[in-house]
Amino acid sequence: MSQSPGAAVSLASAPPAEETPEPSSAPRSVRPAEAERPGADTAPRPLSAQRVLPLRRPGRWIATAIVLVLVAQIVHGLVTNPFYQWDRFQYWFLRPTILDGLLITLEVTACSAVLGLLGGILVAMGRLSRSPMLRAVSWTYTWLFRSVPLIVVLLFLYNFSALYKTLSLGVPFGPAFFTFDESRLATDIVVAVVGLSLNEAAYASEVVRSGILAVDQGQHEAASALGLPKSYQFTKIVFPQALRSITPNYVNLLINLIKSTSLVFYVSLLDLFGSAQSMGSTYPGDIVPLLLVATVWYLILTSAVSIVQFYVERYFSRGATRILPPTPLQKLRTGLPDLRARARREAAI
Repeated sequence: MSQSPGAAVSLASAPPAEETPEPSSAPRSVRPAEAERPGADTAPRPLSAQRVLPLRRPGRWIATAIVLVLVAQIVHGLVTNPFYQWDRFQYWFLRPTILDGLLITLEVTACSAVLGLLGGILVAMGRLSRSPMLRAVSWTYTWLFRSVPLIVVLLFLYNFSALYKTLSLGVPFGPAFFTFDESRLATDIVVAVVGLSLNEAAYASEVVRSGILAVDQGQHEAASALGLPKSYQFTKIVFPQALRSITPNYVNLLINLIKSTSLVFYVSLLDLFGSAQSMGSTYPGDIVPLLLVATVWYLILTSAVSIVQFYVERYFSRGATRILPPTPLQKLRTGLPDLRARARREAAI
């Protein structure tokens, strides 16, 4: 059978086809350049067997070492300095005079905190009211007591009987129904509680007002759409949600209130600081131990309030966060194994 020229190609003259190398178990030949490199005959390890080394952070370790040295020096100075007289501190710490002053501090703080919070809620509602008179009076009250120092308020109330010897309740510019003797009514503890409560209410009103304004406007609209009374909307819907943002801010005010009770010493009320100051004037050589006693008791009180704050915030965060923040005990249980594991990893590097 005849074919046209160039139609057929001779197999002998055709270029050889590229052969695909078949997989073989024999080791591949090593090039001379690869053979000279150390460890070239070692096969790479799989990713699962490789270790991931953490990033080195020398700055963090240097800062930690500096802080530890400073803390050690401070502790060493507190323990070894004879000027602190820790034996006298131990003597005065649980003395009846100090404990009586501590009870007065707790009593004044508790009464002022409750009255201050209630007054703050009323003033905040006045600031949010639609009545121009209520808004003006509430704003003036907040402006006045946030501007005047607390010691001035206490001294003014302590000398209030010089301005008004009697207080009466009745018709303005008319007859009085009830009359009170201000000198008998205004005892030292009453003056302290009233002064601290008035000052606390001015600051608490801004905390409460900011918490109410932080509630989403849709909650107000939904409650109004359901036809709920205003009082029910506030007590059952708005205020419980506002407490989540009110709590941390008001606890700061409460801690400041505990420390502010030291000023009632100037209105002749022997609280914790007043008792320490009085004993210091009687025993001049024990002034520093007595100040340390008052400092430690204030630290204990504020620490207890901080612990209560954590659990109150944790309670009101239910429904707002997916996972509740762990308690200190839970942090300790999970932190110790993590710390041991991290120490083993650092030691193995």
